[in-house]
Amino acid sequence: MGEWVPDVLGRPFEQRTLPLGAEAGGVSHRELVATVVRYRRPPRIAPAAPARGVDVLYVHGWSDYFFQTELAEFWWRQGARFFALDLRRYGRSLREGQTPGYITDLETYDQDIAAALAVMGHTLDPSDRSRRQLVLMGHSTGGLTLSLWAARHRGAASALVLNSPWLEFQTGSWGRDMIQPLIELHAKVSPRGRMPVVDLGFYARSVSAAEQGEWTYNLDWRPERGFALHPAWLRAVLAGHGRVANGLQLELPVITMLSARSTISPTWSDGMLRSDVVLDVNEIAERATRLGSAVTVRRFDGALHDVVLSQKSVREDAYTALAHWLGYALR
Repeated sequence: MGEWVPDVLGRPFEQRTLPLGAEAGGVSHRELVATVVRYRRPPRIAPAAPARGVDVLYVHGWSDYFFQTELAEFWWRQGARFFALDLRRYGRSLREGQTPGYITDLETYDQDIAAALAVMGHTLDPSDRSRRQLVLMGHSTGGLTLSLWAARHRGAASALVLNSPWLEFQTGSWGRDMIQPLIELHAKVSPRGRMPVVDLGFYARSVSAAEQGEWTYNLDWRPERGFALHPAWLRAVLAGHGRVANGLQLELPVITMLSARSTISPTWSDGMLRSDVVLDVNEIAERATRLGSAVTVRRFDGALHDVVLSQKSVREDAYTALAHWLGYALR
C-alpha cells in the first residue's frame, strides 16, 4: 500500500492510495485503486464525548467524493478518529481511461472497504477484532453499499449512520419491478452503454458556491450533471434495492437522516434549496425500517439530499441529533 501524503483538502487531512489490482485487460494506466483519507489531529480529550475509542469510516455517494471537512471536524469533536473512502473509479481514485463510478456488483466494494479497514487497524476476523469500535457512515449510494456490507459482515461494526441513503428506486418498488427486466436485458447486451441523462443540475445548483450553495469542490470528480449512467451499474443498484426491500435484519443501531420533503421536478424552483431533489424521502424513510430492529429515522426541515451540505442551521440540527443518538447507540 502507499504511504500517507498530504491531501488535496490541506492540513490536517492526509490520503493513502490502496492498490486493488489491474482492470480487465491489464493496461497499466488503468490500475484499480481506492483512496482513504484521514483527519489527523491529536485526539480530543473529552471524557463525555460519545464517540471516544471509535473509528469512523465514511463512504460517499454516486458522482461524488469526500470533501465534507466540517463532517470530519464533527466526528473529531465527538472523540472519534475519522476516515473517508473514495471508492474505485471515484474522486481521488479515478484514473485516466476508467469509466467513472462503474461497477457491476456492489459487493465488489468489499475489497475497497477491507483495504481501508486494514489501514485503520481493523480486521474482519472475529477472533482478532480491534479494541476500537467501528462506525460506518454512508451517503446516498454509499449508504446502500454500507447497509448491504453490514448485512454480510455481521458484528464488524458497532453502528451505522446513513445520510439520505439510496435504499429504493425513485418510483418505488412498482417502478423498480417494471424497469428491472429492461435494465437486465440492456446490461447483458451493452453493460457500459450510455443511458439517458436524468440529472438536470438542480442538486449542484443548490450545493455549489458558484451558484446558490455554500460549497466548493472539484467539478471533475463531482460534475454538475453527474456521471454518465450505464446499464450494468444500474442493475447492480436495483439488485441492492431488492435486498433491502426484503429486509436485512441488521442487529446494530442504525440512524437514517433525511430531509423533511422531496422536490423532484423537471423545472427549477427555490424550494429545491430546502429539500431533497434526488430521492423520494418518504419512500426512503419506509425502506429504512426494513434495515433492522434498532432503526432511528430523523427528518430535518430544509435539508438537502446531502444533509450535512444543507444551510448552517439545518446541518447544526442534524449534528446535534446525531451526537445525541451516539450517546445511547454506542453505550
